Amino acid sequence: MATTADYLKLHFIVFLWGFTAVLGLLISIPSVEMVLYRTLLAAFGMGAFMAWQKHSFQVSKADGVKLLLIGFIVCLHWLAFFGSARTSNASVSLVGFATNSLWAALLEPWMNRKSVKKFELLLGLIVIAGLYVIFSFSFEYKIGLALGIASGFLAALFSVLNGKMVRRISPYTITFYEMAGAFVATVLLLPVYKFTVAPRGELQLIPTLVDWVFIALLAWVCSVYAFSMAVKLMKKLSVFFIQLTLNLEPLYGIVMALLILGDTEKMGLNFYAGTLIIISAVLSYPWLKKRFDNPEFMR
Repeated sequence: MATTADYLKLHFIVFLWGFTAVLGLLISIPSVEMVLYRTLLAAFGMGAFMAWQKHSFQVSKADGVKLLLIGFIVCLHWLAFFGSARTSNASVSLVGFATNSLWAALLEPWMNRKSVKKFELLLGLIVIAGLYVIFSFSFEYKIGLALGIASGFLAALFSVLNGKMVRRISPYTITFYEMAGAFVATVLLLPVYKFTVAPRGELQLIPTLVDWVFIALLAWVCSVYAFSMAVKLMKKLSVFFIQLTLNLEPLYGIVMALLILGDTEKMGLNFYAGTLIIISAVLSYPWLKKRFDNPEFMR
């Protein structure tokens, strides 16, 4: 049964993830190279922690393959998320990511062979309404928002898959193999990136000292700690509730972006109106859950 401490942990994780878009913009090397080092440090950090705590690395061959493939999805999620921030700004990428609740409302019942809950679908549609308000006016960051929406879909997909895996595998083991899978996926994508997207066809593989500090924060705080803790919370909280709470990430992230990055993050009134609609879906979830479902925030 979920406790107040579980909800506080979830919101702390959301706060940390709200900071990732800002960190991504503070790092000087491009998104792909950044994800390469982030996943490498995250896999190494998680592996070192598990060895220190004597956690088992053992999984069946089938589960190992599944976890590595989910890691590929995590890699694509990060590439889309940071690519969104780089082609627009942190605020836009965070709002696009907020569509994860709609994707979770559709994916979780389908993949777990359950019926779609109408109030969850309604909340997901409210998120879409908020995005429509943003798009309905002159909006120059359409590509960035599209990448943000893609990152939201991918986040919902790997969260639903992790919700199934955590029933029999330790959250730490899941995190280790998925970070390793994300690193392998990034390495495999490097040649394609080099000859199609990379500026002047060159890779920027030498981070500055400041870059290393920010990448380490992304890897060890926002990935190793936050990712493994989020997977652990899936034992007590539904994937949809976790994804819906993640919609607070734009709120935290936008405030931090405005404080740290200044004028580059200032947007029009329609952007903040749409964001307010999206956040309202998060705040209404507990009441709707009690009204139409059982009193527990669980399934």
